[in-house]
Amino acid sequence: MSEAVGQKSRRHTRQLDSIIDALRDEQDFVSVADLHKKLEDAGVKIGLATVYRRVQALADEKKLDSIMIAGVQRFRLCNTAHHHHHLVCVQCGRTIEVEPPLEEWVSKVTKQYGFIVQSHSIEIYGLCKDCQDKQ
Repeated sequence: MSEAVGQKSRRHTRQLDSIIDALRDEQDFVSVADLHKKLEDAGVKIGLATVYRRVQALADEKKLDSIMIAGVQRFRLCNTAHHHHHLVCVQCGRTIEVEPPLEEWVSKVTKQYGFIVQSHSIEIYGLCKDCQDKQ
């Protein structure tokens, strides 16, 4: 796993392993506070500030995806080498990766304006089917 961890989190520790293992268990995005609670509940002794620093370093290294849901930044391990887009439920936080037909549009618009893309992301916020059914 050491090769997968970049500059800021190069020091490989049991705490880092615990964070990565906990993130592997998550299918949806998780906040740092929720991740910290999950670690504590599993008996891992780790401070909230340490979890925050490690998660932020992993996100900076592009090892984690990050999105905002209801004003809270949430993270998930990247499960593909390329960028991807999400449908995000604003009520329960469920996220679904989607491949929109917008890649051609992004290329067209950036070419039209002479813009060089370094990255982009598209999140579509709304209510998932389950949350709609509950209303």
